[in-house]
Amino acid sequence: MITEIRPYWKNYIGGKWVDGSEGGRLAVSNPATGQPICEVARGTARDIDTAVAAARACFNSRVLLDMPPHERGALMFRIADELDKAADEIAAVECYDNGKTLANGRDEIPLTQRYLRYYGGMADKLEGRQIPLGAGLLDYTIHAPYGVSAQIVPWNGPLPVGARSIACALVTGNTVVLKSPEDSPLSLFLFAEACERAGVPEGAVNIVCGLGAEAGTALAAHDDIDHIVFTGSVETGKSVLRAAAERVIPCVMELGGKSGGIVFPDADLGQVAASAAAGIFKHAGQICSAGSRLIVHRSVYDEVVSRLVAKAEALSVGPGIDDCDLGPLISARQLDRVEALCRAGVSEGAMLATGGTRVAGLDGYFMAPTVFTDVRPDMRIAQEEFFGPVVVVIPFDTTEEAIAIANGTDYGLAAGLYTRDLTLAHTVADRLVAGQVYVNQWWAGGVETPFGGMKRSGYGREKGQEALLGYVQTKNVGIKL
Repeated sequence: MITEIRPYWKNYIGGKWVDGSEGGRLAVSNPATGQPICEVARGTARDIDTAVAAARACFNSRVLLDMPPHERGALMFRIADELDKAADEIAAVECYDNGKTLANGRDEIPLTQRYLRYYGGMADKLEGRQIPLGAGLLDYTIHAPYGVSAQIVPWNGPLPVGARSIACALVTGNTVVLKSPEDSPLSLFLFAEACERAGVPEGAVNIVCGLGAEAGTALAAHDDIDHIVFTGSVETGKSVLRAAAERVIPCVMELGGKSGGIVFPDADLGQVAASAAAGIFKHAGQICSAGSRLIVHRSVYDEVVSRLVAKAEALSVGPGIDDCDLGPLISARQLDRVEALCRAGVSEGAMLATGGTRVAGLDGYFMAPTVFTDVRPDMRIAQEEFFGPVVVVIPFDTTEEAIAIANGTDYGLAAGLYTRDLTLAHTVADRLVAGQVYVNQWWAGGVETPFGGMKRSGYGREKGQEALLGYVQTKNVGIKL
């Protein structure tokens, strides 16, 4: 296992590794210690200009568009193969700059490869159609790329999230400028190295690390992009959409969540506890589709709480590199926010069954796995996203009440339910307002299943075949013979 991180990382623009145009650097810290581990080149608006120009030149050259689709697919397979050479380093940087556990850091490589190979296999299968109009007329459709795709990815899963959107863009003939997250940019630099070794055309993939308010804002508002893919908070997403509206740029938006899982009295409560714990405590709850609300029938409420608390209190908390069960939050700012929202929950009358504060005696940004009980649906802790290892448990008496509670937030990213009753499962799943509904297992699904939000959780889909349709526009050709 690699234990030393390269001291300095450059941006990847136009097929070259470059310093920031203004010579600036950003420090990257280890959230498990709070100490800096390396520096990265600080991308500014000038660097975004250079990257967009490189992407535009590559797109205009038609090097990707003129490449047979199966060859674009083969390119994705080569990138996936190249990631094997960096597997140990990727796992290490995911622990050191992101706070992932060692197991989760290692899991990022096969997941990323799966995205690349899945979309690589789809490259030659995105087909148009012929529309019959009668004698003497031929009409057909073409899937045309947008052009330069601007992509802003989150700090909680930069490698797989960045790779899947890059793969969708490249196999459909677009080029990419990606703004990597300043808190955890390192794995995407290793992905860029894999692209370089795999022979991705110069300018097709450009990765720039910079501050969101600087490089991210410049990218979203750039006058020479054609398409935006954004994953992040609702508030930042609104600013991206305002910039996109100025130039009528299509967007794929994957925003926040406050996802609720309903536990019916006939559910397997052992399975519920295991699934619910995994759904909120994985990566310290820093996942947009985490199961942050558990809506439990009153008849089994106490037992579910007891089982869930036992799961929470059994978790080891510490640095991911030590392979603890639960690592740190990404930053002091995030830890302060989660802890403050926990205090707000107590002041509103909710009860702490376990946790609720940062972990004493550890350096870094560690939050205790937390379970709230006696929670009302209108409380802040039941409405606002923690983005931390905190679950609120809300009782219900009737199915109608449970559905109303589950749908009773501004979000609609994910939802779930636990029951042995097949009719109930289908009926409730149909009525839950969420982009994905998990039945009896949180995060049931995979690379092949479309992922995205309803309501304020965004629109457009990532993952699955449907994701490719977000990277193309339909062109119709009508011919009088």
